Amino acid sequence: MRRLIAGLVVFAVVVGVVVLAANLIAERLTRSFEFDECVASVKRGGRELRAEVDLEQAENAALVSAVSIQRGLPARAASIGIAAAFQETGLRNLDYGDRDSLGLFQQRPSQGWGSEEQLLDPYYATSRFYEHLAKVDGYLTMPIDEAAQAVQRSADGSLYAQHEMRARALASALTGQSPAAFTCVLVEAPTESSPSGLAAELTNAFGRRLDVGVGAGRVVVDTARQDTLGWAVAHWALAYSKRFGVSEVRYAGNIWTAERSKDGWQVTEQAPSDRVLITF
Repeated sequence: MRRLIAGLVVFAVVVGVVVLAANLIAERLTRSFEFDECVASVKRGGRELRAEVDLEQAENAALVSAVSIQRGLPARAASIGIAAAFQETGLRNLDYGDRDSLGLFQQRPSQGWGSEEQLLDPYYATSRFYEHLAKVDGYLTMPIDEAAQAVQRSADGSLYAQHEMRARALASALTGQSPAAFTCVLVEAPTESSPSGLAAELTNAFGRRLDVGVGAGRVVVDTARQDTLGWAVAHWALAYSKRFGVSEVRYAGNIWTAERSKDGWQVTEQAPSDRVLITF
């Protein structure tokens, strides 16, 4: 009898452990679909460079990349900028920091980077970063962490290296060097939209030379068959899709839709190669 009771107790414990484990696994699987996220996936030298970021980080990475394009800089500059911002703030525009450090790159007003208001503007902060980077002799060929440290002059410049792979993946995709390599998964499709707001943000990011047209529920960006620029704009639109209520983006034979965002980019014949179509 005692053996039977002991056996039942052991069985109950085992069942309890199994149920608990199953519940934990189910909870983790559920959590993986609770948050919006964006992913850059790029093939380089036979291996994958991958970066997973939330929407705030995605917007800032897209901004840093777009400003590099606006300034006529190569994708390497965007990699350095993103790696620096990853280390300094986790790719977030912070209104606080060590001593008087502020903004995306934790630049300091007391060190001549600009006023507090200016440094909290990510466009201004990014432009200032690139101004200093352009003065670093050989920054295009030196290691990313060394180039970032030459600008930032932080306490430990080696820390930028830990973000290199993610920065390269994001920069390659968001500067348009890698087609259809950046996608965003939205748990819920946006319900409010602002085509004019997106067009204004797009112009701030890439510059006024970008041909942006705003119509009824649509923004059209004429890329003049510049494939790299087209993919930079298309990927940028995904990063800002939740903020401005984008429902779909079409470019170069591919389409992304908010309702089926988990499917990523899909092939379609209704996607021109001379312009990016952003629908709301």
